[in-house]
Amino acid sequence: MLIIEDDATIRTAVIRALTARGHSTMSSPTALDGLQSIVAQAPDVVLLDLGLPDLDGQSLLAMIRAVSTVPVIVVSARDEGPEIVKALDAGADDYLVKPYASDQLDARIRAVLRRVDAEIPVGPVIVGGLVIDERTRTVSLDGRDLELSPKEFELLAYLAARPGTVVGKKELLANVWHLPYGGADKTVDVHLHWLRRKLGETADSPVYLHRIRGVGVKLVAPS
Repeated sequence: MLIIEDDATIRTAVIRALTARGHSTMSSPTALDGLQSIVAQAPDVVLLDLGLPDLDGQSLLAMIRAVSTVPVIVVSARDEGPEIVKALDAGADDYLVKPYASDQLDARIRAVLRRVDAEIPVGPVIVGGLVIDERTRTVSLDGRDLELSPKEFELLAYLAARPGTVVGKKELLANVWHLPYGGADKTVDVHLHWLRRKLGETADSPVYLHRIRGVGVKLVAPS
């Protein structure tokens, strides 16, 4: 578990309380250090303070969602309704207002971890020669490992969980990029282009990724 909190006193108290409840913790005092830890260490949960010295926590949340699906619990003294809504819409999984009881924080952590466990498939998803394993975040094609970026992996995994189903760009932006109010369609197009190239296909000669013009894209096993 990663605690991104600039106040050393609060950080130490949270670490002590969570360690006493059996959690393994690490911490970062700044936004950019925290982002590096997420990429390098892949924590199970992130506790995010919004008032960070180098970058506002809301901006950091958007950066986290660009590279990871790790559950994020915002822990902040900001108790205004619009601030809470903004964080949740940006991809936070929960929001806890300071001050709070340590047992309440522990309960929130356990709740998001249960949701994650319920969402992760028991085993790899297999579509034709593609094997997508969300637990290890690995992909292979006909026995050959593929090197995918975090967002390429999330896009492929989302489609693979719905084989044969046409998925629209708005749905992909909301669930892969965590942009509930939409975003640039070109973002999806570019990542689909990169995925096709790594799968050894093109939009004109699709094998796995088939575009339905004006509707969306679907992942199917080769005929």
